[in-house]
Amino acid sequence: MMQVSFEHLSVMPKEVLHWLQPVVGGTYLDGTLGGAGHARLILDAAAGSRLIGLDRDPAALQEAAEILSPYGDRVSLHHVTFDQAGQVLQQLGIDGLDGMLLDLGVSSHQLDTPERGFSFRHDAPLDMRMNPTVGITAADVVNQVDEAELVRIFFEYGEERYSRRIVRKIVAQRQEAALTKTLELAQLVRQAVPGGHRPSKIHPATRVFQALRIHVNDELGQVRRGVENGISLLKPGGRLVVISFHSLEDRIVKHLFRDKAKGCICPPRLPVCQCQNTPDVKILTRRGIKAGDAEVEQNVRSRSAILRAIERY
Repeated sequence: MMQVSFEHLSVMPKEVLHWLQPVVGGTYLDGTLGGAGHARLILDAAAGSRLIGLDRDPAALQEAAEILSPYGDRVSLHHVTFDQAGQVLQQLGIDGLDGMLLDLGVSSHQLDTPERGFSFRHDAPLDMRMNPTVGITAADVVNQVDEAELVRIFFEYGEERYSRRIVRKIVAQRQEAALTKTLELAQLVRQAVPGGHRPSKIHPATRVFQALRIHVNDELGQVRRGVENGISLLKPGGRLVVISFHSLEDRIVKHLFRDKAKGCICPPRLPVCQCQNTPDVKILTRRGIKAGDAEVEQNVRSRSAILRAIERY
């Protein structure tokens, strides 16, 4: 297996610290630990702080354990998805967080490790699991899911306008032989999309690969559950910072934050509030925060990043 070092260039590091505002002796949770870049920033910014790190990828945890070893017992690492943060805090006897960070999306390490099957830059098994020890693979999806559902996955998660054309091509191919390799699928998509062989900034298979990755890893479900649970785990004054990398994630985060920040939800015709509903959070970023030009020039991955933050009442 080819070994690829984890990417330690954290997206929007200054902005994360600004909106998270780590305090001395605070307790923080990084739900998407990756290369531990943000985790180190938090630990260094607040003396005596404690960090709970979560990641579904065992390779990420192994790398992070080594990187964070100088911090000793200030760090606790766990091989779970971030929507299971509540169970982890219960096991550790922690009743609330001063802050939580979610840096969503696929890591550079996962993209750059050919055998993980996330990218069509290499010929590799169609896998795409962020936790390669459990769950369905992308090959399972393209070879076993029925035609209508496959169209829905590509259209909804990839916003692919040629979903039906692509799926018809996939169904015809899998009747002859199963699709098992990344380049095989990428070439099939190229053939299905009108003008797919013409040079383009974006490869015709980009949206299909995104859709498969989101479906295989239940990424949008993770975001919904993780953000809702994360808000409930914050102490009063605690902050949640979320970095999204595509519009589907960001839309979920924005709407959840907006819903949790609502006060009265009574119909407008009622002269006096009957619901007694009070907001759970204060939105700190009315508009999504984007990386500056200097960072984008240094780290192209930051170009699509959008940061949003709330504070618990």
